[in-house]
Amino acid sequence: GQPFAGPAGQLLDKMLASIGLDRNKVRLTNIVPWRPPGDRPPTEAEIAVCLPFLQRHIALLKPDCLILLGAVAAKAMLPTQYGHTGIGRLRGKWHSIEISGGIGTVPCLASYHPMYLLRMPAAKRDSWHDLLALRAWLDSET
Repeated sequence: GQPFAGPAGQLLDKMLASIGLDRNKVRLTNIVPWRPPGDRPPTEAEIAVCLPFLQRHIALLKPDCLILLGAVAAKAMLPTQYGHTGIGRLRGKWHSIEISGGIGTVPCLASYHPMYLLRMPAAKRDSWHDLLALRAWLDSET
């Protein structure tokens, strides 16, 4: 299915629009390309199987930056940093991800997953600051 569907997708659309971005102008994907049974988080084994494909996908797209939404994405893409802090401390800061396939490092920003924000509205303030950091970075690159 489509990444970020339903209420979480609607919130993501509003979040993107708030900083002048449109879902049709960005590329969205999940760490694993399927929804695990029972809507559970993907296992480490599932992530390990999918990560090389995701890395290749990123290498082909050559993005200017990546936004890691949620703990699963942050842990998969920033495993060393995540192991020491978790999403709450990784979010809002720029990191670099080494992408195989010859494109080198890509800047990335971690933030909360929209579904988490629906369950924990108090975290929306932090997420808003993350969006502002993204907008500032995008503006500085153009």
